[in-house]
Amino acid sequence: MQERGLSAYIAELVGTFLLVLFIALIVSVYARGGISTPEFAVIGLLHAFLLMMLIQTLGGTSGAHFNPAVTLGLLSVRKIRPNEAAIYIVLQVVGAIAGAAVCKLILSELLVGPNLGNPSVSPTLLHGKTVLGALCELIGTFALVWAIMGVAVNPRASADWAGFVIGATLGFAVLAFAPLTGAGLNPARALGPAIVAGEFIGGFGKFAVVYIVAPVIGGLLAATGYKLLVLNPAERVGERPLDKLA
Repeated sequence: MQERGLSAYIAELVGTFLLVLFIALIVSVYARGGISTPEFAVIGLLHAFLLMMLIQTLGGTSGAHFNPAVTLGLLSVRKIRPNEAAIYIVLQVVGAIAGAAVCKLILSELLVGPNLGNPSVSPTLLHGKTVLGALCELIGTFALVWAIMGVAVNPRASADWAGFVIGATLGFAVLAFAPLTGAGLNPARALGPAIVAGEFIGGFGKFAVVYIVAPVIGGLLAATGYKLLVLNPAERVGERPLDKLA
């Protein structure tokens, strides 16, 4: 288990700040006229490119979590210490609030107030149903953490591909789920804009279930599932199953 220090904590703060700032900016601009399918594609690409950049520049310092669901998932498989995970999560939320606040400052002159990327369950596509929204957020976060386990935690993976694979996974998850839930897939990224906007759309209880509880469960399932399915068997055998059969 890697020892983390001040530089790692600052990296999580800065990384989450940049992640939320750019997401809030692009969503706020496009939300002014109603988002169409091509604009969702642009938003998905921004998520992918942004996360790729953050992983490549800060991954070696903090592991590039920027997401409490990722941190808790890695905590469940003993890749980070509990006290360090707690500090990560606090700083991720602080970074997210700061990112949303700066977005609000930059776009304060808009005739209509900025959306800040404040997510909500679609009233048309999902009829605002909490269970369906939570299922979307759980599956999207599961895919993201599964990718992280596969290319960043798995010792047999090529670390050079981590930024691309993880960023691309977030991108395609956003493409699929943004029209349905806003694709939070990250409790800090959802909390920051909601706190700064002063509104938990649908009420805090519904917000907490969809954007905090569901992503955390998705992250935990992905981390523990990947460990049980892939990492533990490989450790027991000492080599990949295909190598053993050859």
